[in-house]
Amino acid sequence: MSQSEKNLVLAGIDGSVISAAVADYAAWIANRVGVPLKLLHNLEHREPPAAADLSGNIGLGSREYLLEELTELEAKRSKILLEQGKHMLEAANERVKAAGIDSAQLCQRHGSLTETLVEMEEHIRVLVLGVRGEDHQSDDGLGNHIESIIRALHKPILIVNREFAEPQRIMLAYDGSEAAEKALDYLLTSPLYKGMDCHLVHVTKDDAKADKLLEDASERLQQAGLKVVTAKLHGDAEQQLLSYQQEEDIQMIVMGSFGHGRLREMLLGSFTLKMLNRASIPLLLLR
Repeated sequence: MSQSEKNLVLAGIDGSVISAAVADYAAWIANRVGVPLKLLHNLEHREPPAAADLSGNIGLGSREYLLEELTELEAKRSKILLEQGKHMLEAANERVKAAGIDSAQLCQRHGSLTETLVEMEEHIRVLVLGVRGEDHQSDDGLGNHIESIIRALHKPILIVNREFAEPQRIMLAYDGSEAAEKALDYLLTSPLYKGMDCHLVHVTKDDAKADKLLEDASERLQQAGLKVVTAKLHGDAEQQLLSYQQEEDIQMIVMGSFGHGRLREMLLGSFTLKMLNRASIPLLLLR
């Protein structure tokens, strides 16, 4: 396997209204970073009907006949969904071609989406997903798979929740934690955000400590070629960060997600999920 195949942007494509934006953001990242793009459509398995599900006072022969009919219907359904998925991938491919990606890889897989992504993890440089899948487009919360995927993978994940708008200003939610350092390191080493305005934001109760954290991180970011604006906020972290994002017209949030250790995992995980639920712009999560 070539080195390029081990270092690609992977976009999850489904029938949701956000899929077009997922393709757009994935193409933008692939162009900025200079790596291949793969478009993935994953078809979840459904459990086949069991004879025990066919309750009622019907004879054994009738149950076997109905089970056979249901099995045939499920096979037809899977074939239709597979064909539908191909059309989704073709539509996404046309979209990324318009963005300058001429040779995106198209991929269809079967099974659990989380398991599929874990199997592909070593080849992923950045994963791009919609905040909700096609089965949850009318929901206000996160899609079923998002939390399990974020917990399972140790790769940068961009969660898309709006139509594409090329980022000019990003915000790094920074508190000096291990997860925040991971996010900072990503900004320092990735070409994705070079030349952009980076708002380095810290919500604090300790001004002296915050000043030192912001000064050190700001110096490192400037040396890496980013234009840095620092901000020290007070109060509820989630509310302060989201308010700042709106006031400063930030187009993407970068932050650490989850953490090591049970307490850290619980606290940071809860904060991550709150931000995902309430943010109106894409979030790049690192852990």
